[in-house]
Amino acid sequence: MNTLFESQAPRPLADRLRPESLDQVVGQDHLLDTDGPLGRMAASARMASVILWGPPGSGKTTIARLLAEVSDLHFEPMSAVFSGVADLRKVFDAAAKRRDVGQGTLLFIDEVHRFNRAQQDGFLPYVENGTVILVGATTENPSFELNAALLSRCQVLVLNRLDDAALELLLERAEKLEGRPLPLDADARAALRAMADGDGRYILNLAEEVFALPPGPKGKQKNLDTAALAATVQQRAPLYDKSQEGHFNLISALHKSLRGSDADAALYWLARMLAGGEDPHYIARRLVRFASEDIGLADPQALTLALAAWDSYDRLGSPEGELALAQCVIYLGTAPKSNAAYKGFKAAMGVARETGSLMPPKHILNAPTKLMKDLDYGKDYAYDHDTPEGFSGQDYFPDDMARQEFYHPRDRGFERDLRKRLEYWNSLREKAKP
Repeated sequence: MNTLFESQAPRPLADRLRPESLDQVVGQDHLLDTDGPLGRMAASARMASVILWGPPGSGKTTIARLLAEVSDLHFEPMSAVFSGVADLRKVFDAAAKRRDVGQGTLLFIDEVHRFNRAQQDGFLPYVENGTVILVGATTENPSFELNAALLSRCQVLVLNRLDDAALELLLERAEKLEGRPLPLDADARAALRAMADGDGRYILNLAEEVFALPPGPKGKQKNLDTAALAATVQQRAPLYDKSQEGHFNLISALHKSLRGSDADAALYWLARMLAGGEDPHYIARRLVRFASEDIGLADPQALTLALAAWDSYDRLGSPEGELALAQCVIYLGTAPKSNAAYKGFKAAMGVARETGSLMPPKHILNAPTKLMKDLDYGKDYAYDHDTPEGFSGQDYFPDDMARQEFYHPRDRGFERDLRKRLEYWNSLREKAKP
């Protein structure tokens, strides 16, 4: 219960606009509609334990609170950042007492991934026996951060970042509550939504800053343009965690854009990673890997250029060296693609593991001692340079192993020439057969 002084204290705009029913929550219709998983739970007033996975400002805390209300459950919020085992014990003891008198408990744990594995295991008996209905909120991928045992007892529901229409709806609600429009022109209003980057709480905080601007000289507020807005409010830093989900998502997007020969998309993902603070050396390593894995011998120059870009960044640093990475991205994105070398090496590794320790054929072994000569090491070896074509056609695989073909070049880029060379050697090999 709020005290007299608390009720008179100023409340942030985001708090004053907090939804009072589930149908007021924006941007999560896929979960809250009548045929959505949370909508069905709310309609039946029967809650199950869930993990809400979504970006900041997408409504995770609000949804949990409203679910407790419609299900007539005691709402018990806690943060994994500020809580420990002792706090959990108190919550579970209190929930058990409520259960004895017929009152259920919805335990909402914000940043649930912050609890360690042992603490997560501690939830299990209380979730299993129904002492608490667990609603965990996380911004991190649950499959990486939460125990498999806990995940098996909770349904994972993914919340969307708020789209442009949802953010605009929040601005309209703010204007209705304040009784006046935001002093922004159309472009600045669009820029304000872009600054929020899908975070509903953040856009309301930005709107509150704009509402608080002092009036002009004649007491009338002049609409801000984009430049004036940027000078007034602080743009949000892009969401990017270099060791978590965002890191893996964006490098995957960069790699697959390059593989799909979309240099423009690849440049965008490169820029996103650099703007988010990614280590350029990590990007450089991935570009070298891409050059050998997805281009290979279709364009042998790709690997050389990737290594040169890495070296250039090491010499220049940021921001000048980032241009070398961008140049490399453009080259790799427009180069012919082939994974034939990658697949060939992978196939050779598989056969090498299967065949064990087969000896090379004796005719290609050196014989530095008399004993080795007596054992026929080097016997009947044909010196390729002494043949008319510079090619003897001898078999270099182990005696107990049939000849294999691991490398199958594509008919594109430089590999087209390599295919012709292989076909030529194979024709000579057929002629050299006894």
